[in-house]
Amino acid sequence: MTTSQGGFITSTASPNGDGRPDPEPDHLLVLVHGIYASPSDWRYVEAELKRRLGRHFLIYASSCNTYSKTFSGIDGAGKRLADEVKQIVKSRDNLKKISFLAHSLGGLFARYAVGVLHTSNRSDDNSSNNGTIAGLEAINFITLATPHLGVRGSKQLPFLLGVPILEKLAAPLAPMFVGRTGTQLFLTDGKPDKPPLLLRMTTDSQEADFISALGAFRYRILYANVSYDHMVGWRTSSIRRESELVKPPFKSLDGYQHVVDVEYCPPVVSTGANFPPEAAKAKEAAQNVPTTKNTLEYHEIMEEEMIRGLQQLGWKKVDVSFHASFWPFFAHNNIHVKDEWFHKAGAGVIAHVADSINQQEKQHQTTSLISASL
Repeated sequence: MTTSQGGFITSTASPNGDGRPDPEPDHLLVLVHGIYASPSDWRYVEAELKRRLGRHFLIYASSCNTYSKTFSGIDGAGKRLADEVKQIVKSRDNLKKISFLAHSLGGLFARYAVGVLHTSNRSDDNSSNNGTIAGLEAINFITLATPHLGVRGSKQLPFLLGVPILEKLAAPLAPMFVGRTGTQLFLTDGKPDKPPLLLRMTTDSQEADFISALGAFRYRILYANVSYDHMVGWRTSSIRRESELVKPPFKSLDGYQHVVDVEYCPPVVSTGANFPPEAAKAKEAAQNVPTTKNTLEYHEIMEEEMIRGLQQLGWKKVDVSFHASFWPFFAHNNIHVKDEWFHKAGAGVIAHVADSINQQEKQHQTTSLISASL
């Protein structure tokens, strides 16, 4: 049977068929909610993942960044999340593996946190070639409708309708409503000659080994709404250039309603992300005397550099379309079934997430058995 303890969903030690208790879970799955939200956003997902994944997973809904705490900055929230994960790992001796499932802004918190938690390669046989996360083997890093490239630029924040004047006004007004987090999402944080946080998070730096941390995960999966998401655009949530957006299939995949396409994008060899002199000049102009022209120029430079940094890693990209659902305009919350009554259209997405995790877990176990026998 299962019990809910704080943010945990786990198995109790109940006798199995031979009279022995079930083994303790060894795979920590951390759920990270988005802006101005709480662990209760994951109520449906927790129950569904527990039902589908079984007793080997310890499912934990993060509670360190609830509601207005999400306004204090991506870096601050990421550090709190890292501390929270450390405490969980410290309290559970059986844990060997770790995965993250994050919604919206929570995906950026998780990216920062794993950078903090990353340890470079060790001689330990259980370690990935790319290191560990909180001392554990990193398996899945999955995001749902996360603005990986920020929200600045044409149609990256869809409720502004792509109107240039609204997109221009949004950046200076954002800190009034969502604090430091807003400045970081619009890429205007820091001094003009310094790269914004989201660009730094596509590299390894003195701050943290952000790209190596993502590279430590065996699987990286992006779920992105192709339309009707009023908060996060398709481009930023799927880490694609405008030219890479192709009209998705109309029909859902068999067994996964509203999941319309799956694409594996292999790593792209490049020099990674940079902050060229023209970017610093454009950033200063966008900060001090913003115009439609200079803000667009700055964002185009930043978007290309962030994509170059993140595409150094391979990603599985899953496109989701709620065009045929009863409430398509709830796409941003449908994708993680925030409320089972209003957002149940996303059940097929969560089933796809669960089955992907299950499949990868089985592949990993098979690989481990083969390695152990050699």
